[in-house]
Amino acid sequence: MPHTFKPNGLPMLIGSQPLKSHDEATRLILEYTPEIPNWVQLPAYQHEGMVEQFLTGLPGVVREDDRLFVRTGDTRFDDEMLAFFENYLSSGLLEAGDQEIPYGLKPEIAQGFFSLLDALQPQPDSLAAVKGQVTGPITFCTSLHDQDKRAIFYHDALRDAAVKLLALKAAWQAQQLSVFQVPVIIFIDEPALAGYGSSELISISREEIMAALQEVVAAVHVYGALAGVHVCANTDWSLLLDSEVDIINFDAHGYFDKFVLYGDRLKTYLASGRYLAWGLVPTLQAEQIEATSVDTLWQDWKVKLERLEALGIDTHRVKAQSFITPSCGTGSLTPELSRKVLELTKALAERVRGS
Repeated sequence: MPHTFKPNGLPMLIGSQPLKSHDEATRLILEYTPEIPNWVQLPAYQHEGMVEQFLTGLPGVVREDDRLFVRTGDTRFDDEMLAFFENYLSSGLLEAGDQEIPYGLKPEIAQGFFSLLDALQPQPDSLAAVKGQVTGPITFCTSLHDQDKRAIFYHDALRDAAVKLLALKAAWQAQQLSVFQVPVIIFIDEPALAGYGSSELISISREEIMAALQEVVAAVHVYGALAGVHVCANTDWSLLLDSEVDIINFDAHGYFDKFVLYGDRLKTYLASGRYLAWGLVPTLQAEQIEATSVDTLWQDWKVKLERLEALGIDTHRVKAQSFITPSCGTGSLTPELSRKVLELTKALAERVRGS
């Protein structure tokens, strides 16, 4: 798809915050990233976990003894699978339109989405884009298990249903957020990709990963939105650089040296007009956050640009096609440290945009 949007260092956040009020979290989003606000996930609520929040509609899901899993061994499961695929086929997902997309988010499981919609009425003049998110298919399908504690990724039909469900939820967000008539960004959160090539994902092929990701990306593209992928650690970055993803959000604080090993692919990726979201603000350790200032982040940004320039990558292009983000969400931090991460992200983005 055409990449005409130029962020030029705009700040953008990852989904989670350590609060209990969605409205308060949304107010913070609009205070620190009014140009590209996102809806917020609050891990304080169990149903806003990475898997559970996007689970509604998947066949066979049961909860027993506080364990959430998929039961595949009865006739009801077969009936639910048939009904799911019929709903998917009738959704017209591959043809953008005004038809209702099934399995969209509901206020009881994603209150942050609806809090953001309310907060953006009337639409603020600052709005440059708006961001949604969905758990990625690799993370989702390796984190959810069947009754035998086997990841559903290894159940071909169930994996197919799960990937299609996530594609529907991503497309639904793109459709809903398009009302603001600014670029829509849907992030696919894939922390599990950090395990690619290790024993965790040893039996999952590159082709299977690429196919699952592409199905969700394609659904986002149908509705004219940009598809981003967030990986909060290191991975084989060629998976994303060779994909049709529009935005790669990487932990530039902790893994820049690993990322730039893919210099030739990165040069090609940027030349196509696509984007980097630099996770420059640390979120992992309290001591790191407390010791970080906008001056240290600014120096870090300049050093990293010089590294790219040495690879023959035009740094003016890099800036034009870059977002500034934290390295990950702040849901596991204290509210005080979370706010500091937001402050640093906003301040660094202002410095970058003013340079």
